[in-house]
Amino acid sequence: MKPTIGLATLLGAQGICALSVPANVRNFYNRVKPNTCTGTEKLKGGFFDQDGGSSQWTYCRKTFSDSGKHAIYLHGPSSKLANMDIDCDGDLSNPVDGRCGSSDDTQGETRWKAEVKAASNGKITDLNANIHPYVVFGNERDDGGATFDPRSVGIKPLSVMAVVCGDKMFYGIWGDTNGDDGPPLVGEASLSLATACFGTAMNGNNGHDEADVLYIAFPGADAVPGSSANWVAGNFQQFEDSITTLGNQLVARLS
Repeated sequence: MKPTIGLATLLGAQGICALSVPANVRNFYNRVKPNTCTGTEKLKGGFFDQDGGSSQWTYCRKTFSDSGKHAIYLHGPSSKLANMDIDCDGDLSNPVDGRCGSSDDTQGETRWKAEVKAASNGKITDLNANIHPYVVFGNERDDGGATFDPRSVGIKPLSVMAVVCGDKMFYGIWGDTNGDDGPPLVGEASLSLATACFGTAMNGNNGHDEADVLYIAFPGADAVPGSSANWVAGNFQQFEDSITTLGNQLVARLS
């Protein structure tokens, strides 16, 4: 039997460090949160944030007049943003602490598995939810339910995204999409990212229910870290550190 490591010890050894939310990102959060998106800012609606809920969640686009650049984010009814369900898809050969074991809908691969292998020069075969901070963004299905492909508005697979959760901000990558194994859901991230945001109570079957998380995606090939990301990282912080410089450059666009 392998010796067990306490979860707090494990996370402490990883040295997870949250970024302070920059003033311009906080201003963006405060500006978009109270207002549902309409008109040209509304890209596609009809999504749910939980089973049995209402289909009032929307993919939105905000364009910045000073630069002409834009960002894509999720918004719900009234002043709701999105929650954070837990995704444990992908390579779980290194389970770290076993919390993904409680998931009842784990898939054996992520949407951009082939792109991960290419970006890492074949050093890994897929993302690991225990290590890589990735966001589930976009909805693909064949049963007539609501769909949205972020690539249609310039978002590239494995591009860096910003996630504001409470007084913390982290960077992740667009690593997976929602499929047709339930209603068209939004608001989901890898276990490692959820743990950084909300602590070790997160597991494969227990996420963050409050719709106060802001997920921000950035269009363009310059948002993709490619081989500069530490795809073979041994923990969350090692990978996070490798995409932070690019993430800082992207959030500087927000106004």
